Amino acid sequence: MGRGPLYEFEYRPQFSGHETFPLKYGWLKKAVDAVSASQESEYNRKLFLADDAIGHFGVGKNMVASIRYWSESVGMITPADSAGRIMVTPLGKLIFGSHGLDPFMEVAATSWLAHWLLCGRPNRTTWYWVFGYLPDIDFERDGLTRALVALAQDRRWPRISDATIKRDVDCFIRTYASRATSAGGAHEDSLESPLVELGLIRGIGRKDGFRMVRGGKPTLGMGVFLYALLDFWERYAGSVGSRSNSLSFETIAYEPGSPGRVFLLDEAALSERLADLDSFTDGDLMWSETAGLKQVLRRRVIDEAAALEYVARDFADVVGSIRAAS
Repeated sequence: MGRGPLYEFEYRPQFSGHETFPLKYGWLKKAVDAVSASQESEYNRKLFLADDAIGHFGVGKNMVASIRYWSESVGMITPADSAGRIMVTPLGKLIFGSHGLDPFMEVAATSWLAHWLLCGRPNRTTWYWVFGYLPDIDFERDGLTRALVALAQDRRWPRISDATIKRDVDCFIRTYASRATSAGGAHEDSLESPLVELGLIRGIGRKDGFRMVRGGKPTLGMGVFLYALLDFWERYAGSVGSRSNSLSFETIAYEPGSPGRVFLLDEAALSERLADLDSFTDGDLMWSETAGLKQVLRRRVIDEAAALEYVARDFADVVGSIRAAS
């Protein structure tokens, strides 16, 4: 019997919504700007549904739906509430607001955040399963589809067709792996998703073969790593019915939806990051290896607002490096 959110009775899978389009540059900013501009008007309720949405966003109807899907999925805007209103989240304001840290999605921290929110939470089934459950680092497109079809059948999830799962897998791969370039041809859309640049999945020799790239992630800042750790800790504690102020290394490294699995960090790289938590958080979190037990200890709960302040440090570090080099 499997463990984790996908194996809970109440879990509701999702294999659609993106209209087969991977996340593209510029989409998140477009969505945040549109929602911000309509916040106080009645138009907000039909922003992504109105007849003129196509003209407003400058893309086709299906792509408008995809923009909404991705913007909700990576936590930049909220789903419509009971009154139909959509809001920009604190994270959306921080990154893409009027004084946002990365309006053109040029800083790796934005892509790492998007990756975490897609794959560290169980809302998007394929994304969560690949980074949380896939047993091997090498996989093939058809094999991944078959594994998810088998999972859906085993869990008896209703109204999910094999074709829907196949389209979801295709979109997943296009989100993370660049398209191969034909000999002598242009490579149109070879980097169609910003998440490709994270280098988490790459094509390997055989046709439709891919490899998940484990190891240190030099472009992953401590702010985003800490945000992910705290997000995971909160959900994991709720799932096991414990509000413990400690979290074991094994849980952080190997539990489905954990930072170690989602960021594909090997044990050495993960240990280095955990050892830096004490200085990075001024002692709010501490790495401990007492009596052979490796764990993170929490001295104070860090809320969402404080976690976003840590995230902002990653952007400040990049700006500082650019200024120092110029």
